[in-house]
Amino acid sequence: MHKALLIAPLLTLALTLAGCSSTPLVSAGDNKVVAPNEVLGGTALPPGSTIKPEQSLIMGSGEQWVGRVTAEVGRDSDAAYRFFLEAYPAQGWTLISAVRGKTSLIVLTKQDRTATVQLTESTLVVPGVVVLTVSPRNAAVVAPKRP
Repeated sequence: MHKALLIAPLLTLALTLAGCSSTPLVSAGDNKVVAPNEVLGGTALPPGSTIKPEQSLIMGSGEQWVGRVTAEVGRDSDAAYRFFLEAYPAQGWTLISAVRGKTSLIVLTKQDRTATVQLTESTLVVPGVVVLTVSPRNAAVVAPKRP
């Protein structure tokens, strides 16, 4: 009887996680469900990533979108880190800096855009989380003047 009590919650958890494996995004304007690759264009996420729409803010679509995408990347944070270091330069992004730690930070640029990747390592209980922020690159930033 004790085994049955343990199996039921584990089965429920497994089915819930399986249902979240390919979370679509919802366009706020017309409640139309769209796939992540339609919105993010060529800006890829590691394989198996699950976007968290309630923590994401995406403006525009395709190659010119800007905003923030939050996604769970699973238990292999090292593979997710390598993904961004290898896949993005292969897509034309230039690596500006990369810092590896419990919270890793990667900064890349591509033409007139900047991408910042913040990757939090996974633990035994919590999957790794990536926050990808893409914004226009402003080369004409003026330093504030002293009063």
